[in-house]
Amino acid sequence: MAYKSLLTICADVARAPQTFATAASLATDQDAHLEVLAMGVDRTQIGYSYVGAGAIVMQAAIENATNDVKAIEDAVRTAAAAASPTLRWSSEGAVAMVGGVADLVALRARFSDLVILGKPYGDGRGDEEEAIIESAMFEGQAPVLVVPDAPLDASKIGKRIVVAWNQSREGLIAIRRALPFLKKADNVWITIVDPPKHGAERSDPGGALCQMLVRHGVKAEVSVLARTMPRVSDVLARHVNDMDADMLVMGAYGHSRFREAILGGATRNMLETAEVPVFMAH
Repeated sequence: MAYKSLLTICADVARAPQTFATAASLATDQDAHLEVLAMGVDRTQIGYSYVGAGAIVMQAAIENATNDVKAIEDAVRTAAAAASPTLRWSSEGAVAMVGGVADLVALRARFSDLVILGKPYGDGRGDEEEAIIESAMFEGQAPVLVVPDAPLDASKIGKRIVVAWNQSREGLIAIRRALPFLKKADNVWITIVDPPKHGAERSDPGGALCQMLVRHGVKAEVSVLARTMPRVSDVLARHVNDMDADMLVMGAYGHSRFREAILGGATRNMLETAEVPVFMAH
């Protein structure tokens, strides 16, 4: 399997060129087609207003969102001019209200092999950034690669990979979806933090997974770590740094609320602290 249909969604004009540049480099490296969704978000949440005022506010919000789409499309076209001449890409613009972001993203992500998105947390990020990631994974059922703000060349992504393994369904799905990266990597560390003493893999933590990956030609080995820090995400982040890894593969965990699912605390912590691309699937 290879990634042949890539998708990136840009909702922030300031970061659109950087995210596009990373996605474009990956698309060229994978000989894939890159689709770009330039999205403007109408954030109006009118509960009540004076007669006529609501329509004025809504119209202004739609105009602002439309202007955002145009600015993002202009930024993407400028970035595309600097990309490889062999890049195959297309783009479309769309305006969505806050409550409609999920449906729009899920529809586009559903037919993509991999969705490439910027980090959802940090200064200047809107709530829609997290909603985009959630929708792509939970409702669109697509794997997501969350990349740092600075543009990255494909040659610097996925050569040394840490795989977070905790015997979960989500973790295994992420690993299977990440196989194109894992098979090309120079080193892959299956990382287990504080394995249970009475678990199914107590005699050989990560052994069966390592065997499966090696049969695919993956240069994999197992790292068993003690939980020496309060959060597992902190232990993983430190291990990524110690191994000089350039990608982390992990399952994305969520729990139901008003949406179908939202990112769980461990996933959120990892995205907040990670300094390398994070490959996730649910």
